[in-house]
Amino acid sequence: MNYKIISSCSTGNATILRDIILIDCGVTFKRLEKYYKKLKLVLLTHIHSDHFKKETIKKLANERPTLRFACCEWLLKPLLECGVLRKNIDVLDFGIKYNYKLFKIVPIKLYHDVQQCGYRILFNDYKVIYMTDTKTVEGISAKNYDLYLIEGNYDEDEISERIKQKQQECKYVYEFRTKDSHLSKQQASEFLLNNMGENSEYVFMHEHIER
Repeated sequence: MNYKIISSCSTGNATILRDIILIDCGVTFKRLEKYYKKLKLVLLTHIHSDHFKKETIKKLANERPTLRFACCEWLLKPLLECGVLRKNIDVLDFGIKYNYKLFKIVPIKLYHDVQQCGYRILFNDYKVIYMTDTKTVEGISAKNYDLYLIEGNYDEDEISERIKQKQQECKYVYEFRTKDSHLSKQQASEFLLNNMGENSEYVFMHEHIER
């Protein structure tokens, strides 16, 4: 499978599948310069700037005036404000399969601190699931997919220890909200064990790096 993870972290997210699908657009246009001309669809998940970089979306819309964008209803207005033409935006609903001829797309409901979704991307010969920025994947099944791009943001034991330390220091930072808005490596691993096939591949996405 030809895929490129340009960035997957709290400072920016963008992944390209088979040169034609961009999932999330939270990086500078410069980082997409080698790839943007081949794109056929930009899939967007939520409004946070590390996934939805307005300047880059504006530039993409200007450079590729016929490029299609797809999202759930909460990103329609922000896309229009970026200068994307309404006729180039597909507004998607959870659980419905959308046929783009070369592939099919199915949005998945996820649970973050803003409205959020993931995606099933179904090629004729290859199935991908993309899920980041969610506190749970409970109720979601993806048996024997070929590629799992799934958030493994933090280690539960490590973060519990850091929370104890920072409570003592009276510091209230990232760790205190992450468990309510991001998926742990343990949760991701359990999902993978219950779903992966023999030849499946996975990548832990959006891993938090302690600075």
